[in-house]
Amino acid sequence: MFSMASVSEEDQLDAESAKRVLRRAGRMLRPYRRQLRWSILLILLYTASQLAGPYLVKYGIDRGIKPGDRGALDLAVGLYLVVALLAFFVNRLQVVLVGRIGEGFLRDLRVRVFDHLQRLSMPFYDREKAGVIISRMTSDVDSLQELVQLGLLQFVSSALLIVISVVVLAVVSWQLMLICLIPLPLVVVASVKFQRDSNRAYLSVRDRIGSMLSTLQEGISGVRVIQAFAREDVEVGRFGRRNRTLYDAHMRSVKIQAWYLPVIEMAGLGTTALVVGVGGWMTTREIVTVGTIAFFVLSLSNLFEPVQMLSQLFNQVQSAGAALHKLFGLLDTPVEVGERPGAVDLPPSGPVRVEGVSFAYADGEPVLRDVDLAIAEGERLALVGPTGAGKSTLAKLIARLYDPTEGRITFGGLDLRDATLSSLRERITVVPQEGFLFNGTIRDNVRVAKRGATDVEVDAALEAIGVRERFSLLRDGLDTEVRERGSRLSAGEKQLVSLARAALADPALLVLDEATSSLDPGTEVLVEQALERLMHGRTVVVIAHRLSTSARADRVGVVDEGRLVEIGTHDDLVAAGGRYTALFDTWVRGLARA
Repeated sequence: MFSMASVSEEDQLDAESAKRVLRRAGRMLRPYRRQLRWSILLILLYTASQLAGPYLVKYGIDRGIKPGDRGALDLAVGLYLVVALLAFFVNRLQVVLVGRIGEGFLRDLRVRVFDHLQRLSMPFYDREKAGVIISRMTSDVDSLQELVQLGLLQFVSSALLIVISVVVLAVVSWQLMLICLIPLPLVVVASVKFQRDSNRAYLSVRDRIGSMLSTLQEGISGVRVIQAFAREDVEVGRFGRRNRTLYDAHMRSVKIQAWYLPVIEMAGLGTTALVVGVGGWMTTREIVTVGTIAFFVLSLSNLFEPVQMLSQLFNQVQSAGAALHKLFGLLDTPVEVGERPGAVDLPPSGPVRVEGVSFAYADGEPVLRDVDLAIAEGERLALVGPTGAGKSTLAKLIARLYDPTEGRITFGGLDLRDATLSSLRERITVVPQEGFLFNGTIRDNVRVAKRGATDVEVDAALEAIGVRERFSLLRDGLDTEVRERGSRLSAGEKQLVSLARAALADPALLVLDEATSSLDPGTEVLVEQALERLMHGRTVVVIAHRLSTSARADRVGVVDEGRLVEIGTHDDLVAAGGRYTALFDTWVRGLARA
């Protein structure tokens, strides 16, 4: 759970950061310049209509009622109706237009952020938590959503209305305007205190919401464990305590509004009373007219209501600014494994060389040190070693999911860092241990490997690894919906789809995180047959979790404590009596016990 201090620092921007956010948001709004000009015009018209109504009342009293001029009174009434009708349509148009600009801005921002997330390298995802990344696209965008729908319009309109009202009131009667300024210090002090107190309360509410949602998620995700150990009462009590702290935080926010809103109301009523009282006295001395007093009484709401609105919108504006700052920060995150200027395509095939490669994640200790390795074209190399030895990291470097800290890796004589990313992904394909499927059909998921692949090509890929018949037996065949994360298919079927993708991509180099290590024996045979077909005629690097896989490889590389300590054929390494022999003996004894 975040502390109050950490939340406060995260959500408050200094003046310089706020300026940078505004400038950048302004650049993103350039495509909407024409609509922005129209929206500003509409806001000005609506603000003018709010002041025109009271002024027409003044005109009707001073020029129509008091002298008994029916024509002037009828004119004032008619114009008042026209202004009211105009205000209705202008308000509707400005809400729609500002909403369209705001929603368009958010649409563009979402696409930019998602596009950038898809291009960010694996080191970024090693550093960042998935929940934090998702919150950028959910809670941070939601903060902006609240603002762009009506908050921004209200904020701009209120600020503009205050400024124009002060100017117009001063022009109509500077004497009564001075009377209106008497409660101003009280309003300013109360608004500053409200902004400060409500900001703290708002941050506290956000903090408590996060804590309660975390407890809720744990309670739902771990419901089987909770029921298995009869912890229902304990978890309900824990949730109740979190819920109580959220209730208390909300009540603090309510109490802050409970003292502030009456202060503004009292200031407005007090000012009205002063205007009526002093204005009446001034009327008897013909300093101001009765219509002027009516104008001031009606216009005072244009002073105090916007002040109240601005104070209440401050937290929303601040939250939106902080959210935009975080999203821009995400967009500024560099792509660490990117494409160099002047990059060239990898050759269609060739040997792989690992030359003096060392690697460390972020600022941590090196997980690979001085690795040298040559893989011939068409060779199958198995990487083995204890958990955490660095074999998966070496495979990821060969696939250029990461770049080496030191040294280089070449394919066909070309450094992978000098290759275009498009050719790199065409020549080298990674098949993870567990096949990840997207929501859609089997055919759609195979087509992920090649944009625009035809149905014939998809069928050929499935046929190439011998699994087309397996999927054709399903009720909807290749058009079967796999649902989210492929929940409709078994683990083996998901892995077969993953292998079919690799077959469709038709790479020269295949990097495998052993695809059968977590499957049941029945499915394992089918997946191994598909793997054997997929590997035929290609260079293969496989992370072997079981040494039966390494026994079938052309050569075996033993990785231990970040170094490539042994390399050779399975038989040669077993006979050598080194690290591989110890690993193989341990594996054989484990099979005997099973």
